[in-house]
Amino acid sequence: MPLHVSPAPDRHGKTRLRFRKGLYSTYLHAPLDTEEFWQEYQAALAGVKAATQRIGSTRHKPGSIAALALAYYQSPEFIGLRDSTKAVRRGIIDRFVKTAGPDPVRMLERKHVKAIIGAMSSKPHAANNLLKALRLLLDFAVDIELIERNPARGGVKGFKIGTKGFTSWSEAQIAAYEKAHPIGTRARLAMALLLYTGQRRGDVIRMGWQHVQGNRIAVQQAKTGARLSIKIHKALADALAHTVRTNLTFLVTEKGAPFTAAGFGNLFREWCDKAGLHGLSAHGLRKAAARRVADAGRSTKQIQAVTGHATLQEVELYTRAADQAKLNDEAIDSMPDRSDREHNFPNRKRRLDKTPRKALK
Repeated sequence: MPLHVSPAPDRHGKTRLRFRKGLYSTYLHAPLDTEEFWQEYQAALAGVKAATQRIGSTRHKPGSIAALALAYYQSPEFIGLRDSTKAVRRGIIDRFVKTAGPDPVRMLERKHVKAIIGAMSSKPHAANNLLKALRLLLDFAVDIELIERNPARGGVKGFKIGTKGFTSWSEAQIAAYEKAHPIGTRARLAMALLLYTGQRRGDVIRMGWQHVQGNRIAVQQAKTGARLSIKIHKALADALAHTVRTNLTFLVTEKGAPFTAAGFGNLFREWCDKAGLHGLSAHGLRKAAARRVADAGRSTKQIQAVTGHATLQEVELYTRAADQAKLNDEAIDSMPDRSDREHNFPNRKRRLDKTPRKALK
């Protein structure tokens, strides 16, 4: 389905295509993937832009942080971003605007930014994300000559966070989840899609029968735009064999609608909890997929062909543990065995008595 479009059953039980982005919503009447459909879709996108330009135009004081944020959302720098990136960045900026929106941008100094970030020490990830968003927002303020220099740059630092990111699933954890959720359940299908395609949850929830081509699934990653052709693993084929073909996506809510990324993530954590697997996430299965390929001795290029990572450095972050174990095995196995050495020199007597020779005299 195109971005912002999802099937929506009406009160008569008929499924219609609904375009919804933010507060803007409309129905698309033409059949999917026809020329008329795409014309309606482009008109809906234009409607979003027009609605966005009107929202708040008379409420925010010129020169305020809120007015700056609104102008930034209409700028080419923001509009050119991928929708997933827009959603995350706008969420961060909007939360900041709720507390600092009326304040004038010109009065924001470096010491203020440091104080704002420092006050978020209990939430270092959120603090670093806010600092990154503020740097971009205030770069825009410099570009439009609202301020002369960016107070969020030059001496303002975020928090150092010692983390390995999402936890990769072990084989025992995968087995425990499969035991708790047998084939035929949504929970098992979700795991199979995540583990045997190696894709992000936002891509998995958009997969459907229309993406199946023979024994492969065609994927275009929402985050990177990368196009992948992924072979359907036997375990995934078994899970799909128990999936009905009446929906546009493999995974649907209890009401038959496609998932949002956040909604699916929350439900998947509930499925993990029911299996007694606390602290695990959908993204951990993506790491597990890369780890499995690494454990099989495959190259980083082959892993990259599964995950779709843009650089090999990103793949290495996923497979570092597996690489370490493999290299350690090779290193340990290369050490000479004492028994082998003695076998090669059978006439050499082995001294069992460790008493110094001088003492024996």
